[in-house]
Amino acid sequence: MLINGTNIASLFQGFNTSFNKGQQGAPSRYKEVAMVVPSTTSETTYGWLGEFPGLREWLGDRVIKNLESHGYTIKNKLFESSVKVKRTDIEDDQYGIYGPLMEEMGRAAGVHPDELIFALLELGFSTLCYDGQNFFDTDHPVGGEEGVTNVSNMQAGAGAAWFLLDTSRAIKPLLFQERIPYSFQSLTAETDENVFKRDEYLYGVRGRANAGFGLWQLAFGSKATLDVTNYAAARSAMMSIKTSEGRPMGIVPTKLVVGPSLEQAGRKLVNNQLVDDGGVAVSNEWAGSVELVVVPWLT
Repeated sequence: MLINGTNIASLFQGFNTSFNKGQQGAPSRYKEVAMVVPSTTSETTYGWLGEFPGLREWLGDRVIKNLESHGYTIKNKLFESSVKVKRTDIEDDQYGIYGPLMEEMGRAAGVHPDELIFALLELGFSTLCYDGQNFFDTDHPVGGEEGVTNVSNMQAGAGAAWFLLDTSRAIKPLLFQERIPYSFQSLTAETDENVFKRDEYLYGVRGRANAGFGLWQLAFGSKATLDVTNYAAARSAMMSIKTSEGRPMGIVPTKLVVGPSLEQAGRKLVNNQLVDDGGVAVSNEWAGSVELVVVPWLT
């Protein structure tokens, strides 16, 4: 290829097309469990996280309830991935070998939000959320002027973690904060240092984002054995959570999230229509009760 501005720009477009193909084709599920929030500064504070006012019969004047301000802040992080391409490979028409590499870079950008979001679940046992407790904890304070009750959204154990999530609402259990979308960039000008000194072109991706915790009430984490007894207890605990006014929150888990090590147990629990009961096949009462989500970002 003749090295000139037009051909280099055309090469960038080709690589960018490969990048976009990989990004758009990447298997991604983070939007199912996380609320995507646009960010316009270096960090965003979520003062509205907490319980929302419920409806009441209108008798007399309206009763105005202020949304609680907890000051939960998520700071944006900067992410990048870069590769170099020899100028001599371009001159010798060997640039085709780099197309798959650019596509894979795009795929990495496409799944990066999933990596942040699903890996965050395991950190929830030791990371604080908006109420000052760990996201998965045994004593989340719930209550108002008449007293505070400690509520649990976790089961202790020593095994691989699994999670029940209610993702049916506008607000999700997790937050994906997007400051600058992942984009493809290049350094290919004759005056760029990498071209002049090392005779190579640089291509890369840049983005700014981060992940954080939303409402703990919509998530339940367990390290106990994934079996019928623990699953039923976890569902019951989630569905029993009430507002500070004592009303049921109406939580119903919709997804069971597990890592590769618990895929078999998860499929047996919520996918199989029949289970073995002392050598007799009987109907599985939990079949179809939630959607099983298996992600490689968990153990």
